[in-house]
Amino acid sequence: MVDYIGFMRNHLKAAQQSHYAIIFETVMNSLSTLPKVSIITPSFNQGQFLEASIRSVLEQDYPNIKYIIVDGGSTDKSVEIIKKYQDHLAWWVCEKDKGHADALNKGFSHATGEILAWLNSDDIYFPNAVSEAISVLTSQPEVGMVYGDADLIDDSGKPAGKFASKQTSYHQMLRGSIHIPQATTFFRADLWRQVGPLDLSLFFSFDYDLWVRLAKVSQVLYVPKTWAKFRIHDAGKTIINDDRCYPDMLRVLEREGGNWFSWLRLRMITRKLTYSWLPWKFRLRLRKLLTF
Repeated sequence: MVDYIGFMRNHLKAAQQSHYAIIFETVMNSLSTLPKVSIITPSFNQGQFLEASIRSVLEQDYPNIKYIIVDGGSTDKSVEIIKKYQDHLAWWVCEKDKGHADALNKGFSHATGEILAWLNSDDIYFPNAVSEAISVLTSQPEVGMVYGDADLIDDSGKPAGKFASKQTSYHQMLRGSIHIPQATTFFRADLWRQVGPLDLSLFFSFDYDLWVRLAKVSQVLYVPKTWAKFRIHDAGKTIINDDRCYPDMLRVLEREGGNWFSWLRLRMITRKLTYSWLPWKFRLRLRKLLTF
């Protein structure tokens, strides 16, 4: 007598396996059509903030991300934190480097895919940041870089204001009208290969330099959506090295053929005379009044 029960069980098991195989193949095919995004996090002794940054990348609602962390030889708990998440990383390293820009160049040398970004180890993505940015880049092939809005937070994560984001361009950047929160930027890998790497001689404004070079050969687009939390704190580079920003930017202007008498130099002088010497919390309140 035929074992109909056994036959049906085997048939059902085979059908289930086939069903799961179809689902798996469908998911993999879907993933293969999504642009791959490589995200780099450079870090040095930022253990206080690093885990929040890492988690904000790993918890994105976009599935096709290659995540890379480049640590500059931290002596705090950073390496311990990185090892906690190393199974989710495409690559990571902890070794002495030549600074922030060098760490990023090292990370981008291991990047693959169509889109690149970096998230500093004290900043945080919102969960939909990557998917929204990729949606814009996918639908507008003429755009080389997108950026959005960012909330400012202090060292404890409390709100400290809003970054004054707005649309800018190559010529506006050379006048000092930047308005780009770095943590929200996403740009095409083929353009990076065209204009990169980052200039190690620019201690503070290597990101500004990259944006100028990208805007010179493609369109940069502001998207009015909040993609990141930008941390302002007393130990942050934005605060302790603020006086090195404009000299770096003036070097970029000179390279691009700008005049010594320029809007950018006027901005630097105005900043020094009016508020660069004030505590950073007061500067945030004045920033909206002094941006033009």
